[in-house]
Amino acid sequence: MDEERWLLTRSERGNPDTRLDEISGSPDPVAWSSGNRVHAHVDGTAYLAALHRVVEATGPGDLVWFTDWMGDADLRLTGEPGSEVVEVLGRAEQRGVEVRGLVWRSHADQVGFFAANNRHLGEQLGRRGAEVSLDMRVRPGGSHHQKFVVVRHADDPERDVAFVGGIDLARNRRDDHHHLGDPQGRVLVEEYGERGPWHDVQLELRGPVVRDVETTFRERWEDPTPLTRAPWRRLADTLRRVETDPSPLPPQRPAPPEAGEVTVQLLRTYPALAPNRGYAFARRGERSVARGYSKAIGQADELVYIEDQFFWSHNTEHNLPWRRRSDQNEPRGNDVVAALEQQLAARQGLRVVIVVPRHPDKTGVNRAAQRLARRRALQRLHDIAPGRVAAYSLENREGTPVYVHAKVCVVDDTWATTGSDNFNRRSWTHDSELTAAVLDPTHARGLRLRLAAEHLGRLPEDPDVLDQGTMADCKSGEGMFEQFALHAGRLDAWHLSGRVGERPAGHLRRLPLQRIPLVLRPLARLLLATVHDPDGRPKDLRDAHAY
Repeated sequence: MDEERWLLTRSERGNPDTRLDEISGSPDPVAWSSGNRVHAHVDGTAYLAALHRVVEATGPGDLVWFTDWMGDADLRLTGEPGSEVVEVLGRAEQRGVEVRGLVWRSHADQVGFFAANNRHLGEQLGRRGAEVSLDMRVRPGGSHHQKFVVVRHADDPERDVAFVGGIDLARNRRDDHHHLGDPQGRVLVEEYGERGPWHDVQLELRGPVVRDVETTFRERWEDPTPLTRAPWRRLADTLRRVETDPSPLPPQRPAPPEAGEVTVQLLRTYPALAPNRGYAFARRGERSVARGYSKAIGQADELVYIEDQFFWSHNTEHNLPWRRRSDQNEPRGNDVVAALEQQLAARQGLRVVIVVPRHPDKTGVNRAAQRLARRRALQRLHDIAPGRVAAYSLENREGTPVYVHAKVCVVDDTWATTGSDNFNRRSWTHDSELTAAVLDPTHARGLRLRLAAEHLGRLPEDPDVLDQGTMADCKSGEGMFEQFALHAGRLDAWHLSGRVGERPAGHLRRLPLQRIPLVLRPLARLLLATVHDPDGRPKDLRDAHAY
């Protein structure tokens, strides 16, 4: 593979402060690692069971370090009593494993967040001897959105493993390919029912890249900036006896030995903070997620396949009725749809398939803001490439919509990402994010076909033994594009008929471009710019419309 064609070089990452791209003893360090093995766990049941097996097998001197955006101490990793997150990690600590966590402190519960859940996770693990920091070193309205676990073994580095993706250690996530929801689920919005069906992906990484994931944890843990500057939070921490001074980490071990032949690059987002609050490891922030996507999509010839919780554009196209002159004059480089738009114009054979939730997980005007942003993005792509862009949502066999939380992008069966980042400006500039870009045709094609098989209703009882022959009509990008359209059309027609006759196979529904009522548009624009899709770039990059 031509790594420099697809991956970011050290200079292209744009963050001279990070240790991530340093390989000890190498005269010419690169910004990726080779010799890795990668496995995709599709949906939460598969990932959480794998995490349970790995952590239960740890012993004295091993490390289990994790980050989380949202955490529930009582989440059962396998569904069985005793597999709760606090119990599994607590037992590991009692065996002599060093358990540490960086959990986003969260905004207040009163505004729809989960500060109490995250705090309780940290407090309960703290009582078991683990060390969990509630990290609020973010921009106003921002979050630490990274979701990864790294496990290193004192006596057997060949067993070292990291998990990177979109799945939090939280209730609602433990669903499988049948998408009947997590038995420990919680209500999202009414369209998804009492325990919303949930689709997600997490990668299992083995080999030298594990050390890269560990380095990402170390950089955040060792940042000397206080975990919070708010005096009311400091007072609350004092009253609750919460640890606010993280203890030093042990020396970092060498990278694990090679475990395969796959090249992996970690891409990250960190915002630009105030001058006296900048991260020591990213003083002007880092936007390698944005840069990595833009570079890889710029190589696309056949198919870009995207699964995402959000798919937003911050620009307004001229043919939308609520356009503003300032939006029309804004350069395309200022939003995340630009790379797709430019490549669709340049490559007439290129197709784009997008799978997103049918309904946002918000209500009222916040829902209107998200729909406005999604309509902007999809309308622009449809306009520039009629018949070559398709957007879908998912539903289970009972007709309940499935909430798509996965963050996956596959380009020409060559470059594939799985991580915490969404396809919007917030994830590309404002919150902390981590994604693994895998440069390997076998992995990229396998991931795309595994996801397609699930959505087309072709998975066997054991999804890990998918017969590739059943997906022969989807091996080409054009073939998959046609099959998705065919199956979604049949299911849509069945619904329109009043569900007469046998339900067609699959879970795909066409995604309608819903218009926003005129009365809601001004407030929706304001909420989009300030709450849902803020900009975390330094001022000079904002002014230059660059990442």
